[in-house]
Amino acid sequence: MPHPEAAIPSAAPPRSAARPGRGSRRLAVTAAVAIVALLWPGLASTAAPESTPTATTITSGLQGTSGSALGPDGALYVPEGTTGTIARVDPHTGATTTWATGLPPARLPIGGVVDIAFLDGVAHALVSLIIPAPDEVVGIYRMDGPDTWTPITDLGAYAIANPAPFPVDVPTGVLYSLETWRGGFLVTDGHLNRLMHVTGDGNVAAVMQLDNVVPTGTATRGNQILLGLAGPTPHVPADGRAVAVELDTDVTDHVAAGAPLLVDVVLGRGNEVFGLAQGEFTPGLPPATPAMPDTGSLMVARDGQFEDLVTGLDRPTSLEMRGRTAWVVTLTGTVIRLDDLPPPGRT
Repeated sequence: MPHPEAAIPSAAPPRSAARPGRGSRRLAVTAAVAIVALLWPGLASTAAPESTPTATTITSGLQGTSGSALGPDGALYVPEGTTGTIARVDPHTGATTTWATGLPPARLPIGGVVDIAFLDGVAHALVSLIIPAPDEVVGIYRMDGPDTWTPITDLGAYAIANPAPFPVDVPTGVLYSLETWRGGFLVTDGHLNRLMHVTGDGNVAAVMQLDNVVPTGTATRGNQILLGLAGPTPHVPADGRAVAVELDTDVTDHVAAGAPLLVDVVLGRGNEVFGLAQGEFTPGLPPATPAMPDTGSLMVARDGQFEDLVTGLDRPTSLEMRGRTAWVVTLTGTVIRLDDLPPPGRT
Protein backbone atom coordinates (compact mmCIF):
# COMPACT_ATOMS: atom_id res chain seq x y z
CA MET A 1 0.00 0.00 0.00
CA PRO A 2 2.36 2.71 -1.13
CA HIS A 3 1.83 6.31 -0.15
CA PRO A 4 -0.07 8.62 -2.49
CA GLU A 5 2.92 9.89 -4.41
CA ALA A 6 5.44 7.16 -3.74
CA ALA A 7 5.59 3.47 -4.37
CA ILE A 8 7.83 3.00 -1.34
CA PRO A 9 11.38 4.24 -0.78
CA SER A 10 14.22 1.77 -0.78
CA ALA A 11 16.42 1.63 2.31
CA ALA A 12 18.87 4.19 1.00
CA PRO A 13 18.93 5.70 -2.51
CA PRO A 14 22.75 5.50 -2.85
CA ARG A 15 22.50 1.70 -2.80
CA SER A 16 21.54 0.20 -6.15
CA ALA A 17 19.98 -3.14 -6.99
CA ALA A 18 23.47 -4.51 -7.53
CA ARG A 19 24.57 -3.45 -4.07
CA PRO A 20 22.20 -4.77 -1.42
CA GLY A 21 22.05 -3.37 2.09
CA ARG A 22 24.26 -4.45 4.96
CA GLY A 23 21.62 -5.63 7.41
CA SER A 24 22.84 -7.26 10.64
CA ARG A 25 20.95 -10.42 9.71
CA ARG A 26 21.18 -11.76 6.20
CA LEU A 27 17.91 -12.60 4.49
CA ALA A 28 18.12 -16.37 4.06
CA VAL A 29 16.00 -17.34 1.07
CA THR A 30 15.80 -21.05 0.30
CA ALA A 31 14.75 -21.80 -3.26
CA ALA A 32 13.55 -25.31 -2.49
CA VAL A 33 9.81 -25.17 -3.01
CA ALA A 34 9.45 -28.59 -1.42
CA ILE A 35 10.60 -27.20 1.92
CA VAL A 36 7.94 -24.51 1.79
CA ALA A 37 5.29 -27.09 1.04
CA LEU A 38 6.27 -28.94 4.22
CA LEU A 39 6.28 -25.79 6.34
CA TRP A 40 3.06 -24.35 4.95
CA PRO A 41 1.09 -26.72 2.71
CA GLY A 42 -0.56 -25.05 -0.24
CA LEU A 43 1.79 -22.06 -0.47
CA ALA A 44 4.28 -23.46 -2.93
CA SER A 45 1.90 -23.96 -5.84
CA THR A 46 -1.58 -23.01 -6.91
CA ALA A 47 -3.76 -24.12 -9.75
CA ALA A 48 -3.98 -22.34 -13.07
CA PRO A 49 -7.07 -20.17 -13.39
CA GLU A 50 -10.03 -21.63 -15.22
CA SER A 51 -12.19 -18.50 -15.46
CA THR A 52 -11.53 -14.84 -16.20
CA PRO A 53 -12.28 -12.48 -13.28
CA THR A 54 -14.40 -9.41 -13.94
CA ALA A 55 -13.37 -5.95 -12.69
CA THR A 56 -15.79 -3.24 -11.53
CA THR A 57 -14.86 0.17 -10.11
CA ILE A 58 -17.19 0.56 -7.13
CA THR A 59 -16.02 3.93 -5.78
CA SER A 60 -13.57 6.71 -6.57
CA GLY A 61 -12.45 10.11 -5.34
CA LEU A 62 -10.77 8.95 -2.13
CA GLN A 63 -7.74 10.98 -1.06
CA GLY A 64 -4.33 9.58 -0.24
CA THR A 65 -5.36 5.93 -0.25
CA SER A 66 -2.93 3.20 0.67
CA GLY A 67 -3.98 0.36 3.03
CA SER A 68 -7.31 -1.32 3.65
CA ALA A 69 -9.08 -3.89 5.82
CA LEU A 70 -12.29 -5.86 5.83
CA GLY A 71 -14.02 -4.93 9.08
CA PRO A 72 -16.02 -7.08 11.50
CA ASP A 73 -19.20 -5.97 9.71
CA GLY A 74 -17.88 -7.12 6.34
CA ALA A 75 -17.39 -3.60 4.98
CA LEU A 76 -14.16 -2.38 3.42
CA TYR A 77 -12.30 0.30 5.39
CA VAL A 78 -9.83 2.50 3.52
CA PRO A 79 -7.50 5.11 5.10
CA GLU A 80 -7.28 8.54 3.46
CA GLY A 81 -3.88 9.88 4.41
CA THR A 82 -4.43 13.32 2.94
CA THR A 83 -7.35 14.09 5.26
CA GLY A 84 -6.56 11.90 8.29
CA THR A 85 -9.83 10.04 7.85
CA ILE A 86 -11.03 6.50 7.20
CA ALA A 87 -13.71 5.72 4.62
CA ARG A 88 -16.23 2.89 4.93
CA VAL A 89 -17.02 1.32 1.56
CA ASP A 90 -19.91 -1.05 0.99
CA PRO A 91 -18.17 -4.02 -0.66
CA HIS A 92 -21.12 -4.69 -2.99
CA THR A 93 -22.56 -1.32 -3.94
CA GLY A 94 -19.52 0.88 -3.35
CA ALA A 95 -21.53 3.33 -1.23
CA THR A 96 -18.90 5.34 0.64
CA THR A 97 -19.07 7.33 3.86
CA THR A 98 -16.50 8.97 6.11
CA TRP A 99 -16.41 6.52 9.00
CA ALA A 100 -13.76 8.08 11.24
CA THR A 101 -11.85 11.34 11.53
CA GLY A 102 -9.23 12.82 13.84
CA LEU A 103 -6.04 11.07 12.68
CA PRO A 104 -2.94 13.13 11.81
CA PRO A 105 -3.26 14.23 8.18
CA ALA A 106 -0.35 14.16 5.81
CA ARG A 107 1.81 17.26 6.27
CA LEU A 108 4.19 16.23 3.53
CA PRO A 109 3.32 15.28 -0.06
CA ILE A 110 2.97 11.71 1.23
CA GLY A 111 2.15 10.02 4.52
CA GLY A 112 -0.50 10.27 7.20
CA VAL A 113 -2.65 7.24 7.99
CA VAL A 114 -1.44 4.43 5.72
CA ASP A 115 -3.19 1.29 6.97
CA ILE A 116 -5.91 -0.03 9.29
CA ALA A 117 -6.49 -3.29 11.18
CA PHE A 118 -9.13 -4.53 13.62
CA LEU A 119 -7.95 -6.16 16.86
CA ASP A 120 -10.80 -7.74 18.85
CA GLY A 121 -13.21 -5.61 16.87
CA VAL A 122 -11.42 -2.33 17.66
CA ALA A 123 -9.93 -0.31 14.81
CA HIS A 124 -6.23 0.53 14.91
CA ALA A 125 -4.51 2.82 12.42
CA LEU A 126 -0.91 3.03 11.25
CA VAL A 127 0.46 6.57 10.80
CA SER A 128 3.72 7.28 9.00
CA LEU A 129 5.75 10.10 7.49
CA ILE A 130 4.29 12.95 9.48
CA ILE A 131 5.89 15.85 11.33
CA PRO A 132 4.25 15.11 14.70
CA ALA A 133 2.37 17.81 16.54
CA PRO A 134 1.96 17.50 20.34
CA ASP A 135 0.30 14.21 21.35
CA GLU A 136 1.02 12.71 17.91
CA VAL A 137 3.41 9.92 17.02
CA VAL A 138 4.64 7.95 14.05
CA GLY A 139 3.13 4.62 14.98
CA ILE A 140 -0.10 2.83 15.88
CA TYR A 141 -3.30 4.55 17.09
CA ARG A 142 -6.30 2.90 18.79
CA MET A 143 -9.78 4.16 17.96
CA ASP A 144 -11.68 5.32 21.05
CA GLY A 145 -14.53 7.03 19.19
CA PRO A 146 -15.52 8.25 15.71
CA ASP A 147 -13.11 11.18 16.01
CA THR A 148 -10.91 10.11 18.92
CA TRP A 149 -7.69 8.10 18.68
CA THR A 150 -5.04 7.21 21.27
CA PRO A 151 -1.43 6.43 20.27
CA ILE A 152 -0.42 3.06 21.72
CA THR A 153 3.14 2.92 20.41
CA ASP A 154 5.68 5.40 19.05
CA LEU A 155 7.47 3.44 16.35
CA GLY A 156 9.21 6.57 15.12
CA ALA A 157 10.93 6.98 18.49
CA TYR A 158 11.72 3.25 18.50
CA ALA A 159 13.38 3.57 15.08
CA ILE A 160 15.51 6.51 16.21
CA ALA A 161 16.59 4.63 19.36
CA ASN A 162 17.27 1.47 17.33
CA PRO A 163 18.65 2.67 14.00
CA ALA A 164 19.06 0.47 10.95
CA PRO A 165 22.58 -0.86 10.26
CA PHE A 166 22.86 1.21 7.08
CA PRO A 167 22.38 4.89 6.11
CA VAL A 168 18.78 6.08 5.81
CA ASP A 169 17.06 9.28 4.74
CA VAL A 170 14.12 9.11 7.18
CA PRO A 171 15.25 8.14 10.72
CA THR A 172 11.66 7.42 11.82
CA GLY A 173 11.24 4.97 8.95
CA VAL A 174 8.47 4.53 6.41
CA LEU A 175 5.84 2.38 8.10
CA TYR A 176 3.92 0.47 5.49
CA SER A 177 1.46 -2.24 6.55
CA LEU A 178 -0.48 -3.25 9.67
CA GLU A 179 -1.79 -6.77 10.28
CA THR A 180 -3.17 -8.43 13.43
CA TRP A 181 -1.13 -11.36 14.74
CA ARG A 182 -0.71 -13.13 18.10
CA GLY A 183 -2.94 -10.67 19.94
CA GLY A 184 -1.00 -7.74 18.52
CA PHE A 185 0.25 -6.50 15.18
CA LEU A 186 2.75 -7.10 12.43
CA VAL A 187 4.22 -3.88 11.04
CA THR A 188 6.52 -3.54 8.06
CA ASP A 189 8.94 -0.67 7.51
CA GLY A 190 9.97 -0.43 3.86
CA HIS A 191 12.68 2.17 4.51
CA LEU A 192 14.46 0.62 7.47
CA ASN A 193 13.75 -2.84 5.99
CA ARG A 194 12.12 -4.32 9.08
CA LEU A 195 9.33 -6.65 10.06
CA MET A 196 8.12 -5.95 13.62
CA HIS A 197 5.75 -7.64 16.03
CA VAL A 198 4.00 -5.11 18.29
CA THR A 199 1.93 -6.36 21.22
CA GLY A 200 -1.64 -5.22 21.76
CA ASP A 201 -0.49 -2.74 24.42
CA GLY A 202 2.14 -1.23 22.13
CA ASN A 203 5.41 -2.92 23.08
CA VAL A 204 7.77 -3.99 20.30
CA ALA A 205 8.15 -7.72 20.89
CA ALA A 206 10.34 -8.83 17.98
CA VAL A 207 12.12 -7.34 14.98
CA MET A 208 13.48 -9.03 11.88
CA GLN A 209 16.12 -6.81 10.27
CA LEU A 210 16.32 -7.44 6.54
CA ASP A 211 18.66 -6.34 3.78
CA ASN A 212 17.59 -3.91 1.07
CA VAL A 213 14.54 -5.96 0.03
CA VAL A 214 11.75 -3.45 0.86
CA PRO A 215 9.15 -5.44 2.87
CA THR A 216 5.55 -4.55 2.02
CA GLY A 217 2.34 -6.47 2.77
CA THR A 218 1.84 -9.44 5.08
CA ALA A 219 -0.63 -12.30 5.51
CA THR A 220 -0.73 -14.89 8.28
CA ARG A 221 -1.82 -18.40 9.11
CA GLY A 222 -1.34 -19.45 12.73
CA ASN A 223 2.18 -18.55 13.80
CA GLN A 224 3.54 -18.32 10.28
CA ILE A 225 3.79 -15.22 8.17
CA LEU A 226 3.67 -14.57 4.44
CA LEU A 227 5.74 -11.48 3.61
CA GLY A 228 5.85 -9.52 0.37
CA LEU A 229 9.15 -8.02 -0.81
CA ALA A 230 9.29 -5.34 -3.50
CA GLY A 231 13.05 -5.59 -3.88
CA PRO A 232 15.48 -2.67 -4.23
CA THR A 233 15.07 0.02 -6.85
CA PRO A 234 14.35 -0.36 -9.75
CA HIS A 235 12.03 -3.13 -8.41
CA VAL A 236 12.65 -5.59 -11.24
CA PRO A 237 10.15 -8.49 -11.36
CA ALA A 238 12.75 -11.04 -10.29
CA ASP A 239 13.13 -9.21 -6.96
CA GLY A 240 9.40 -8.93 -6.29
CA ARG A 241 8.68 -12.06 -4.29
CA ALA A 242 6.80 -13.59 -1.41
CA VAL A 243 8.54 -15.50 1.36
CA ALA A 244 7.30 -17.57 4.29
CA VAL A 245 8.73 -16.14 7.52
CA GLU A 246 9.43 -17.56 10.98
CA LEU A 247 9.82 -14.30 12.88
CA ASP A 248 11.11 -15.97 16.05
CA THR A 249 14.00 -17.57 14.19
CA ASP A 250 14.59 -15.10 11.33
CA VAL A 251 14.17 -17.94 8.83
CA THR A 252 12.60 -17.20 5.46
CA ASP A 253 11.73 -19.59 2.65
CA HIS A 254 10.91 -18.80 -0.96
CA VAL A 255 7.26 -19.01 -1.98
CA ALA A 256 6.96 -17.19 -5.32
CA ALA A 257 8.85 -14.64 -7.40
CA GLY A 258 8.29 -12.55 -10.50
CA ALA A 259 6.01 -9.72 -9.29
CA PRO A 260 7.00 -6.23 -10.54
CA LEU A 261 6.89 -3.97 -7.46
CA LEU A 262 4.99 -6.36 -5.18
CA VAL A 263 2.94 -4.23 -2.76
CA ASP A 264 0.63 -6.73 -1.02
CA VAL A 265 0.07 -10.43 -0.47
CA VAL A 266 -3.07 -12.33 0.48
CA LEU A 267 -3.92 -15.93 1.29
CA GLY A 268 -7.00 -17.11 -0.55
CA ARG A 269 -9.08 -20.21 -0.03
CA GLY A 270 -7.01 -23.38 0.15
CA ASN A 271 -3.96 -21.29 1.15
CA GLU A 272 -3.50 -20.06 -2.39
CA VAL A 273 -1.09 -17.14 -2.54
CA PHE A 274 -2.10 -13.97 -4.37
CA GLY A 275 0.17 -11.00 -4.95
CA LEU A 276 -0.65 -7.42 -5.91
CA ALA A 277 1.99 -5.91 -8.18
CA GLN A 278 1.99 -2.15 -8.75
CA GLY A 279 3.71 -2.65 -12.08
CA GLU A 280 6.69 -1.61 -14.14
CA PHE A 281 9.18 0.88 -12.75
CA THR A 282 10.93 3.36 -15.04
CA PRO A 283 14.70 3.05 -14.47
CA GLY A 284 16.47 6.26 -13.59
CA LEU A 285 13.59 7.84 -11.69
CA PRO A 286 13.83 8.58 -7.93
CA PRO A 287 13.29 5.56 -5.62
CA ALA A 288 9.94 6.88 -4.33
CA THR A 289 8.39 7.08 -7.80
CA PRO A 290 5.29 4.89 -8.29
CA ALA A 291 5.05 2.34 -11.07
CA MET A 292 3.90 3.42 -14.50
CA PRO A 293 0.11 3.80 -14.88
CA ASP A 294 -1.94 0.79 -15.95
CA THR A 295 0.89 -1.71 -15.51
CA GLY A 296 -0.29 -3.22 -12.21
CA SER A 297 -1.70 -6.71 -11.83
CA LEU A 298 -3.28 -9.23 -9.51
CA MET A 299 -1.09 -12.32 -9.61
CA VAL A 300 -1.35 -15.87 -8.36
CA ALA A 301 1.53 -18.10 -7.24
CA ARG A 302 2.15 -21.28 -9.18
CA ASP A 303 5.19 -23.55 -8.93
CA GLY A 304 7.30 -20.91 -7.23
CA GLN A 305 6.44 -18.10 -9.65
CA PHE A 306 3.80 -15.38 -9.79
CA GLU A 307 1.54 -15.44 -12.86
CA ASP A 308 -0.80 -12.70 -14.05
CA LEU A 309 -4.48 -13.14 -13.22
CA VAL A 310 -5.78 -9.58 -13.83
CA THR A 311 -3.68 -7.00 -15.68
CA GLY A 312 -3.96 -3.31 -16.52
CA LEU A 313 -4.53 -2.08 -12.95
CA ASP A 314 -3.59 1.56 -12.40
CA ARG A 315 -1.03 1.74 -9.59
CA PRO A 316 -2.76 -0.56 -7.09
CA THR A 317 -1.74 -0.29 -3.44
CA SER A 318 -3.77 -2.72 -1.31
CA LEU A 319 -5.61 -6.03 -1.67
CA GLU A 320 -8.39 -7.68 0.33
CA MET A 321 -10.07 -10.98 -0.49
CA ARG A 322 -13.08 -13.02 0.58
CA GLY A 323 -13.97 -16.25 -1.19
CA ARG A 324 -13.83 -15.66 -4.95
CA THR A 325 -14.02 -11.87 -4.67
CA ALA A 326 -11.17 -9.39 -4.20
CA TRP A 327 -11.02 -5.64 -3.63
CA VAL A 328 -8.13 -3.54 -4.91
CA VAL A 329 -7.41 -0.02 -3.63
CA THR A 330 -5.42 2.20 -5.97
CA LEU A 331 -3.11 5.16 -5.68
CA THR A 332 -5.66 7.27 -7.55
CA GLY A 333 -8.34 6.82 -4.87
CA THR A 334 -10.47 4.15 -6.51
CA VAL A 335 -11.67 0.79 -5.23
CA ILE A 336 -12.05 -2.02 -7.76
CA ARG A 337 -14.01 -5.21 -7.07
CA LEU A 338 -12.78 -8.35 -8.82
CA ASP A 339 -15.40 -11.10 -9.10
CA ASP A 340 -15.21 -14.75 -10.20
CA LEU A 341 -11.65 -15.44 -9.10
CA PRO A 342 -10.68 -19.03 -9.88
CA PRO A 343 -11.70 -21.56 -7.23
CA PRO A 344 -8.93 -23.40 -5.39
CA GLY A 345 -7.62 -26.68 -6.68
CA ARG A 346 -8.50 -26.17 -10.37
CA THR A 347 -6.00 -27.12 -13.04
